Amino acid sequence: MNTPISTSNAPGAIGPYSQAIRAGQMIYTSGQIPLTSEGHLEINDVREATRISLTNVKAILEAAGATMADVVKTTVFLTNLADFTAVNEVYASFFAGTPPARSCVQVAALPRGVAVEVEAVAVLG
Repeated sequence: MNTPISTSNAPGAIGPYSQAIRAGQMIYTSGQIPLTSEGHLEINDVREATRISLTNVKAILEAAGATMADVVKTTVFLTNLADFTAVNEVYASFFAGTPPARSCVQVAALPRGVAVEVEAVAVLG
């Protein structure tokens, strides 16, 4: 059974999708852009954009009863791979100990003109 996860501590879905879905012990977040729950969109500073995106992932996971330590896989989408080092600096601060597996890819464009989007898969228990 799939259970939608929703929290007001992260921006609501801007389309026909859920912030996350819990399927058994698995939690799958939708991609999170640097849009705060208050409506601020960060498009200029990739470090701050990464921090906001990961803060949104964290809030959604917490609403599902998980933590960042439960994350087993992330995907990071960048509009410019030249931002890879800056993103890594912020990304590392969200994962203590062994970081999850990750893919990082450059894409032509992201919603609302942002530079970064992050999605995560977590396992409870």
